[in-house]
Amino acid sequence: MLIALCQINNTVGDLEGNARLIGDYARRAAARGAALAVFPELALTGYPPRDLVEKPSFIERSEATLARLAESLAEVPIGVITGYAGRAPAGRARRATNSAALLAGGAIRFVQTKMLLPTYDVFDESRNFEPATTQSLCEFQDVPLAITICEDAWNDKQFWDRPRYEKDPVEDLISQGAALVVSINGSPYHMGKRALRRQMFSSMARRHGVPHVYVNMTGGNDQLVFDGSSFAVLPDGTVAAEAPSFAEDLILFDTATGSGDRRPSHEDETSAVYDALVLGTRDYMRKCGFRKALLGLSGGVDSTLVACVAADAIGPENVTGVAMPGPYSTDHAIEDARILAQNLGIRLEIAPITGAYESITASLGGLFGGAPADATEENIQSRLRGLTLMALSNKWNALVLTTGNKSELAVGYCTLYGDMCGGLAVISDVPKTLVYDLCRVVNQRRPGAIPERVFTKPPSAELRPDQKDTDSLPEYAVLDVILKDYVEEMEPPARIAESRHLPLGLVREIASKVDRNEYKRQQAAPGLKVTTKAFGIGRRFPIAQRFTE
Repeated sequence: MLIALCQINNTVGDLEGNARLIGDYARRAAARGAALAVFPELALTGYPPRDLVEKPSFIERSEATLARLAESLAEVPIGVITGYAGRAPAGRARRATNSAALLAGGAIRFVQTKMLLPTYDVFDESRNFEPATTQSLCEFQDVPLAITICEDAWNDKQFWDRPRYEKDPVEDLISQGAALVVSINGSPYHMGKRALRRQMFSSMARRHGVPHVYVNMTGGNDQLVFDGSSFAVLPDGTVAAEAPSFAEDLILFDTATGSGDRRPSHEDETSAVYDALVLGTRDYMRKCGFRKALLGLSGGVDSTLVACVAADAIGPENVTGVAMPGPYSTDHAIEDARILAQNLGIRLEIAPITGAYESITASLGGLFGGAPADATEENIQSRLRGLTLMALSNKWNALVLTTGNKSELAVGYCTLYGDMCGGLAVISDVPKTLVYDLCRVVNQRRPGAIPERVFTKPPSAELRPDQKDTDSLPEYAVLDVILKDYVEEMEPPARIAESRHLPLGLVREIASKVDRNEYKRQQAAPGLKVTTKAFGIGRRFPIAQRFTE
């Protein structure tokens, strides 16, 4: 059987648009001789639909659109497997199911419902969907297919030391006589996940002795970026077909010959992160209806990276950098911002804040009662920059991209209603050390785009004379190691200090800063997830709490 793996970029809630996209790809697959076209999880509704499935009208329209899609393909000589949101059986606690349908000959021929509903990290499917109690094989052209939906194929007891669920739907379907496993997925990207999927599916194919087809969506939806990276593996575990990452594509896999299209990409994970940020930024803006972006361009490495991502995401002609020199800004900051803007081809505007800062501090002087200058005055500068950007956002109808990185956000080295102002936190899941690596990726692709001084000058917020980040924080190479262990691995400070050979007092201080600044992070703009544990929907800690490490 010739199978088309259709890796598409759909939009949550755009039922008609998604149906057209599925129909177009199905016709392309048929024109290339495919007998079966496979689409991702919830391809018809977009993933994740979250509480949209609580609306009865949403489920009704999903099922009606699926029926119309089947009818529209009546004359196309191909079977189509696609994900959609279905109606749960009467009397169940939840309204919806996460289901897959086989369309053929103008009708819905088979429906399979997802059994394992994840509730960890960014997933909360048990909140929205009713799970299947049983699953069965799907016969297509005399081939018994095991159709599984994402998590249903992620519980192989031989691969995982500690499986999350008692049931293994793939194993059950294989025992019923499946000759081919077809897995449709809405699997978000994070560093290392593409390799993990390959290892897991190759292991399952070898264990079960049948080919496995993995189809994943691509594109950005809110904080999640889906990389695609679809593939097919043979019974011996070798990869027979593979699609690129972070792009729509249609690849073919022939189960008879074991051959397929091979279009791999991104062997280097840092390069993959950069393209994940570009895709996530592009789709967040496009799907929210924004065409233009602006950001504070300070000449520092963080705003430099965000400017590069924005220019690649939506075109340099749609990006404006705003330099906002204050009383402690250095001359090289403006110079580096100007050089970068010229190299990228983006617009640069200069909006000084010194006059406004002097006016506000003078007007507040009486209320301050002669108290010495401290972080208050520093935050006034940052908030004036936030005010400037938001004013321009209103006038220009442009989305403000914040420029804070994960290291700063973790320890609260950022200002509410200041540098945190904006609609999308592009690099809020990118540690500072990775920011530098990503900027090197930019210069590999576009030699000399980023001035070398951006890499070599000490990081500084420039909110007081000769200020450096190391005045308040350890070196970022040390800080990022602590944060990875504490935030992503949930390790306690004592264990981090011992394993990393660091002073316990330092690790405890950083952990305390992480804990104390939850209130800031919960007011931050949504950010794009690229690590195993991002601040946002996948990390849910209380603000008002007294547990301490």
